Amino acid sequence: MTPPPHNNETTSRTEHTWHIPVPLLTRYLTGTLPVPHVMSIEAHLTACPTCRAEVPVDRAWLAGSWDRLDAALDQPPWPERALTRCGMRPHVARLLTATPALSRAWLLAVIAVLAFGTAAASLAGDTPGILLAFLIGAPVLPLAGVALAYGPGVDRAYELHAATPLAGPRLLFLRAGAVLVTAATLTGLATPFLPGPPGLGAAWLLPALALTLACLAAGTRVPLPVAAAGLTLTWIAGVLGTQRVDRYLLFAPGAQAAWAGAVPLLALVVYARRRRLDPGSYPADPPSGSLR
Repeated sequence: MTPPPHNNETTSRTEHTWHIPVPLLTRYLTGTLPVPHVMSIEAHLTACPTCRAEVPVDRAWLAGSWDRLDAALDQPPWPERALTRCGMRPHVARLLTATPALSRAWLLAVIAVLAFGTAAASLAGDTPGILLAFLIGAPVLPLAGVALAYGPGVDRAYELHAATPLAGPRLLFLRAGAVLVTAATLTGLATPFLPGPPGLGAAWLLPALALTLACLAAGTRVPLPVAAAGLTLTWIAGVLGTQRVDRYLLFAPGAQAAWAGAVPLLALVVYARRRRLDPGSYPADPPSGSLR
């Protein structure tokens, strides 16, 4: 007794016995079919050369489209080209320029916030409250970027990045550093336009670095967005809570020395716990035998 044909054999014998009727193909070509029908037609066209031959094709246009697509894929965006020209490896530059926090929307938002704060401080003249508001906001700007730098909840391509050798803490450090440098550069460009002594206008630098490292250190225990939000609220509460003592207490020379001392300590904590800093795996403690 001959056994029944395998499912694949049955499919191969019957999959081309039906062809798309002309009225249905006309509606497909004119774009008047519902989406489910379009998906079914395109699945059939993929497997049926007879029906595929009935679809009119401008071969010159198709060849030109493929050429333009190849050229666009082979030509990386200008930030990636700039990084590679500076000596960065192409694959690292590509992962770095894909940082969600360095998107155009985030950069425009940071620029808008800094421009508004600088303009308000300049128009207010020597009004101390405006300058204080700028000093409060400047150190926490990088925190928002670090919170959005890498992770399953913020990066649409996280699953793709997670499969690369750079995934995990290393990629997070690269992106966090890029966000910190970008935010600090933009804020530094706005600093000369602030009223008051030049030293006070740059007093946000060490707190910003310390808060960023503290965010990464806390990120070994809790998700980075939670750590960034908690540190932001703590920082604002601390600055506002010291107003009765000294308006610029957290930016004074003594405080700057404390920030400078905290930076290497926090850096050591982050380095020591770097294997637990993976936004895609919480709780933070990795399983035994983990390569990370």
